[in-house]
Amino acid sequence: MKFLLIAVLASVAAAAPQGYSAPAPPRYDSVEIAILRDERVIEDDGRYNFDMETANGIVVSEHGTVGLEGAINSAGSFSYTAPDGTPISLQFVADENGFQPQGAHLPVAPEFPHPIPQFVLDQIAFAAQEDARRPQEPSGRYGAP
Repeated sequence: MKFLLIAVLASVAAAAPQGYSAPAPPRYDSVEIAILRDERVIEDDGRYNFDMETANGIVVSEHGTVGLEGAINSAGSFSYTAPDGTPISLQFVADENGFQPQGAHLPVAPEFPHPIPQFVLDQIAFAAQEDARRPQEPSGRYGAP
């Protein structure tokens, strides 16, 4: 009985809070920004228009039309001022070719640093010639792994 009482007390002590609490999530400034314009039109066939503007300079405009096979093609833009003061403006199209954003702030892949050397091109051509000469059926002398 004493063992059972000691085991229960040890369990309760182990289950008690140890004084650790998870850090609070970061908070954003909870400043309310007025919405100056919010216009939304949604048609029965799937077409839509959306225009919004806030007092802190955020402007969003988007419209959608019915595309191939009932999909919705969207196009639009948004602009705002980044925290460092940089004006950000993005235009986009989203259709059967995917999402295609355009904006001066978006990163651009660097150009290939150099032309492909001739010896590499020669080796690629040689490999293609070897593949063309190879029989389509494997020979009896070599078994594929």
